[in-house]
Amino acid sequence: MDDDLPKEFDLIVIGTGFPESCVAAAASRVGKTVLHIDPNEYYGGSWASFNLDAFNALLEESKAADNKEIRNGKFEWHIPLEGGEPSTEEAANPEEGENAVRKEQWTAEKVLKLSRKFNLDLCPKILFSSGDLVQLLISSNICRYAEFRAIDRIFTQFEGKLLTVPCSRSDVFNTKDLSIVEKRLLMKFLTICLTYGEDKCEEDMSEFKGKTFIEYLREQKVTEKIYKCVMQAIAMTSEDTTFEEGMERTKKFLKSLGRYGNTPFIFPMYGCGEIPQCFCRLCAVFGGIYCLKRQISAVNVDEGAERVSIEVDGQHQVQAKHIVCSSSNLPATMRGEKPKNVLSRGIFIASTPLGNFELSSCGGGVSLLRLISPDGKREAILVQLSHYSGTTPKELFTFHLTTTALSDNPQADLEVFTQQIFTNTPESPNILYSSYFTISGFELKSSGNALIQATAPPFYELDYDKSIQDARNIFGKLYADQEFLPRAPDPEEIVIDGEDPKALSEQQLPDDLKAQLREIEKFAEQMDIAEMNEENKTEEAMES
Repeated sequence: MDDDLPKEFDLIVIGTGFPESCVAAAASRVGKTVLHIDPNEYYGGSWASFNLDAFNALLEESKAADNKEIRNGKFEWHIPLEGGEPSTEEAANPEEGENAVRKEQWTAEKVLKLSRKFNLDLCPKILFSSGDLVQLLISSNICRYAEFRAIDRIFTQFEGKLLTVPCSRSDVFNTKDLSIVEKRLLMKFLTICLTYGEDKCEEDMSEFKGKTFIEYLREQKVTEKIYKCVMQAIAMTSEDTTFEEGMERTKKFLKSLGRYGNTPFIFPMYGCGEIPQCFCRLCAVFGGIYCLKRQISAVNVDEGAERVSIEVDGQHQVQAKHIVCSSSNLPATMRGEKPKNVLSRGIFIASTPLGNFELSSCGGGVSLLRLISPDGKREAILVQLSHYSGTTPKELFTFHLTTTALSDNPQADLEVFTQQIFTNTPESPNILYSSYFTISGFELKSSGNALIQATAPPFYELDYDKSIQDARNIFGKLYADQEFLPRAPDPEEIVIDGEDPKALSEQQLPDDLKAQLREIEKFAEQMDIAEMNEENKTEEAMES
């Protein structure tokens, strides 16, 4: 660590995950001095993205480290390791037909040569176009640091086949998967949901308060196909979801439609690992200092509980008024002995998409499928990515599968879902590579010290809503009188001391308006000269 680094800050943030980066950016934006430090050599923590080589190395490392955010990692190739050398699995189960031909085109060696073209998210998320994160990115002006892709399709499963869920009015009327009667029923239902919350609608629906959303759907006499579309893909609810919550979820889906594409969702270009880095950039712009690959040896609180300090790499002492830390980076004395599993994850690379190539030919490169276990008690989110998303090489597809963790065996946790989508059927992808790992967090010991705040590990949710609320709550505890992430000015809006604000604003004009402005100034100058000449003539006449 540089000896010239200040020894005192308003806030020290340990970990560069999404909630930590939000708090760091918010504090820096309102004028607080921030030191943002991470024991890892990369940004993002359990929210990061990796190329394929780095991801495999991370999984190998996770086997030995029991106190890390990423645990229980393993990966397996389902194709020959090199040209002409079949893998153990392929030798035991020879395949025939088109699928086998497609697999023979790839070897592990060939895929690894494309390693740098992969951006594999540890914790992928899908953003509602009018969701909390999109609104925060716009209101804070952090959106200028990222690019996004609209999601192409939302799938659901019906009678063992993939069904594309119609999102817009045109989708409803153009789809061949629904009958005319079903199209009318779906449009009627979506219209009612969009007006939910209005006075007249409240009166008409008062009889369903306290009931489940399923009961309401059954009362509407919708067909089984529409029921599947609404429950699994639009409202994304379970059998126990209340009527009120189901309506609110459906309304949120509908309000996000048409903003940035045909579906209500967008996805970060180059992967979700870009999102924490966007907040880190804002923090740095407003004076935040960053140090990666620095180990926190100790966290100390003074007797008066007025200041805290950290010991970095066993020798450097840095003080602050507050510390915000991810749970996995807390000192052992402040956290539980064993990590608590949060999410079970699977990442798969395939040579063919889900369904067929026609369903994955759109320019966004992202598709979404929500899976339900046969007993209806568990769910998982599947995200399919193609090269259009900037996360996968051409001719390959990446699948992200996420569910809540039940054990230390993520493969077993996900098996009920992988059987639904990766079985040997015509619509199943040809899997070349599979990997599994667990995202963990630590239980916090109650210290009662408000100077140290811990962020939560990733939640099982489609968007970032709970994580944003976690960051807001922590920021509110530290700086209750400050606004959370007010808008940051654009570079051209910043006026440096000594500059003419008027001249600065003129530079922002289009070229044609600049030319008109110069003509007006030239004309005004000529008028001034003419007036001066007239005044001189008048003075000369009076003198004579």
